[in-house]
Amino acid sequence: MHRLKSFALFVSAFLATASPCLAAVEVVFLHPEAYSDASLYNGYGAKGQEPALRGIREHLQRLGERYLKPGDTLKIEVLDIDLAGRFEWWRPYAYDVRILRDITWPRMKLRYVLDENGRRVACPEEFVSDQAYLMNAAMRSSMDPLKYEKSMLDDWFRARIARKGGCST
Repeated sequence: MHRLKSFALFVSAFLATASPCLAAVEVVFLHPEAYSDASLYNGYGAKGQEPALRGIREHLQRLGERYLKPGDTLKIEVLDIDLAGRFEWWRPYAYDVRILRDITWPRMKLRYVLDENGRRVACPEEFVSDQAYLMNAAMRSSMDPLKYEKSMLDDWFRARIARKGGCST
């Protein structure tokens, strides 16, 4: 029993001292009910949005863990989401299937504040998109419903955050 208490004390002390060193990414979805197209499932309203928003949030947090330095914080406010493809309701057996076309690329509108140990980089608004999303052959084998959006965010994160490219003009 004494060993268990000692171990629990060690783990809690480690977590208390280690957490301030970790990079933090906070993702806020502003007015998701007004987003252009953020639902993975047609006709489910907010319930259809939950998996997409959760997937985007978790992906951005993983990117932060990978690319940000310890102590950096990043706050991203997502203002709009337009997922790749469209639901074509007139297709009788494909009601819940996203039809991907070259004119239905993934898009997001966001703003962010990056704090690098006291140095702040803030962007008023930024549009992120990938018009060539269908040209990536590696994506065809992925079963992730957000594969195009995640690939787009990977490129954006590397260009703007990891390389400290700053805001686009």
